[in-house]
Amino acid sequence: MIRPPAVAGRFYPSEPKELARQIAEFLPATPGAGKIAARGCVVPHAGYMYSGHVAGAVYFSLEIPARCILLGPRHYPRGEAMAILSQGSWRTPLGDAAIDAELAAELMQACPRLREDAVAHEREHSLEVQIPFLQRLAPDLRFVPVVLGADRYPLLEELGHAVAKVVAAQSERVLVIASTDMNHYESDAFTRVKDARAIERILAVDPRGLFDTVRGEGITMCGYAATTAMLVAMRDLGAESAELVRYATSGDVTGERDEVVGYAGLIVR
Repeated sequence: MIRPPAVAGRFYPSEPKELARQIAEFLPATPGAGKIAARGCVVPHAGYMYSGHVAGAVYFSLEIPARCILLGPRHYPRGEAMAILSQGSWRTPLGDAAIDAELAAELMQACPRLREDAVAHEREHSLEVQIPFLQRLAPDLRFVPVVLGADRYPLLEELGHAVAKVVAAQSERVLVIASTDMNHYESDAFTRVKDARAIERILAVDPRGLFDTVRGEGITMCGYAATTAMLVAMRDLGAESAELVRYATSGDVTGERDEVVGYAGLIVR
């Protein structure tokens, strides 16, 4: 099964050379002190013109392993609440990226609530926009895609524990990527205050705190469920700290400050 791109030409360029050029723009020209072999990260998933520089800053900071688990929100109503694809590949303008069938099977066994579901992934962009970055930095990429419509903490905790169990059993490092944008469609000033509260909980590697803060403070962080599950996994794996790589809002690109979307890029060690 090959999943064709759903948002090429809208969220990112559909022409291979232009896509490669744009990704190169988002990756800093000179490396920093050294790449980080992190366990997890948080990256945005808006159109590249808005959030590509935030995602690129995170990915460029990391040693991207060949195997990744991608967790993101399901923006559309159709499909299972905890949807995985376990076989095949995803096509982007840069080529085909293979699903890690072995890792996916282990994750489904560890978390029986996961359901094989192509419908939930068919139109979803939250994971698709990550693939070209990963293809550029990890040519032998194999990945497991999971999108979530679930919003109950026990379900997210169960998934997080399963991710940790599977990752810990591997002989090679697996990167767990949570895809999310932050607060949506409020003023730039208000969005930055709200996002800071959510980011504080991510920096503390506090999944329950993030879940409660987002819901209690009315923060419209679309991928908070995915991020919560990732943080549960990180705590199980012994992560004790996180760092904010870059934060921005759409207003930094458009100049429009009345209604913005926030974008945060973080690394969990």
